[in-house]
Amino acid sequence: MERKILIHIEKLPEGVYLATSESIQGLVAQGRTIAETLEIARDVAKKLLESQAPGTSDQLKGFDDSFDYPLVIGY
Repeated sequence: MERKILIHIEKLPEGVYLATSESIQGLVAQGRTIAETLEIARDVAKKLLESQAPGTSDQLKGFDDSFDYPLVIGY
């Protein structure tokens, strides 16, 4: 089952990226790139959701037939 969560990413002064989420309490991930940070955040989110009691993640929304997705393009 796929669920949708919002992730907040910020670049720290040290040059690394930090991801947190208000959707999943305790989600914190750090990486050298945005892609690496998102990959780590995905793994952390899965583990946090698996460790929760059944039924507590029902507040997370599934995917609709259409949704917005930010596409980052470097040129």
